[in-house]
Amino acid sequence: MTIATSSPRRQSAFWMAFRSNRLAWLGVALLAIIVFSAVFAPWIAPHDPLQQNILHRLQPPSSEFLLGTDTYGRDVLSRLIYGSRVSLVVGFVAILIAMVVGSAIGILSGFIGGVFDRVVMSLLDVMLSFPTLLLGLMIAAMLGASFENLIIAIAITEMAPFARVARAPTISLKQRDFIEAGRAMGFSDSRLMGRHILPNMLSEVVVVGSMWMASAIRTEASLSFIGLGVPPPTPTWGGMIREGFENILDSWWLAVCPSVAILLTVLALNILGDALRDAIDPKTRVE
Repeated sequence: MTIATSSPRRQSAFWMAFRSNRLAWLGVALLAIIVFSAVFAPWIAPHDPLQQNILHRLQPPSSEFLLGTDTYGRDVLSRLIYGSRVSLVVGFVAILIAMVVGSAIGILSGFIGGVFDRVVMSLLDVMLSFPTLLLGLMIAAMLGASFENLIIAIAITEMAPFARVARAPTISLKQRDFIEAGRAMGFSDSRLMGRHILPNMLSEVVVVGSMWMASAIRTEASLSFIGLGVPPPTPTWGGMIREGFENILDSWWLAVCPSVAILLTVLALNILGDALRDAIDPKTRVE
């Protein structure tokens, strides 16, 4: 993949390519709506997401409850809006941690090389041999169900892809003339990696991050569905699907509404990631 630099001409070409992608704006619009709802949830949500009212239990969508109510009489729309906070925060923070730690491991492994590189890559191959959900399930089960442990579990499962992405260009870049010139001038290895190698691969890592954030949100929903996510009564999309699964035939809105929310969020992130990738490297575009 062609690595974007920080020159004004490259930045201008990037934004022109991104703006010309009409599908990209659909992803931006969907993600903006979801983020807006999460940030302003206290003002947008029509009801308290934790307030129970048995008299209103399992009511279908109506003018009072636009997406109906659950088995405890809680407003589904309000819980859906507040649940977006958990999904977005967990997805963003977990991917940010995985991006920083994984990229650092990949750069260090590719730069040092030799036995260290082989050992690190072997460990990453072991991690990649496990399905993401299965590895996250094992880690979350060992750590216990909590908001912080959920982020840690997802971050660990997503580190290996970032390390792989960062390692490959590091091996190529460390042999370039500007790295050799830096060594001749007495630059330390940390300076060469942090100020000369990292900026030349940062755009590629960010693109991967936008795509893997969708995977992190799916993993969070899956772990919440099986009871290893954020403990109730905090609303989460995966937890809402689990609660509505038993009443799927009679009260379809309980499981369908959070499922659609996950679908739209993942779709928006995937569209945005594809658009960023195409803008950075026009050769990958599908005409």
